[in-house]
Amino acid sequence: MKDITDYSDNTTRFVVLSKTDNKQTGRDKTSIVFSAISDQPGGLYAILGEFASRHINLTKIESRPSKKTLGDYFFFVDMEGHRTEKVIADALKDLTNKVAFIKILGSYPKGGE
Repeated sequence: MKDITDYSDNTTRFVVLSKTDNKQTGRDKTSIVFSAISDQPGGLYAILGEFASRHINLTKIESRPSKKTLGDYFFFVDMEGHRTEKVIADALKDLTNKVAFIKILGSYPKGGE
């Protein structure tokens, strides 16, 4: 059996939690998690269209099974911009009609890239 350090593609992620919101810096990211209303063709496409139509750059999209039913997933999305910016706020508001669940995880200054 291999040791976990034997894999060259390992990544460690750290999360910093805060009870206060970060203010806009002009170089921000926003993270959200959502699930689609149902498993249907084009469902994710319609959701992501809210960002594409507003030219919001998505920097990461990950899916994880919800473990509730087959085909039910949580989608974790990072985007450029702060949740208080009008374009981001409008996208998130309109998204609420297209998803079963949404949680804004927060907005924060971009790290070194």
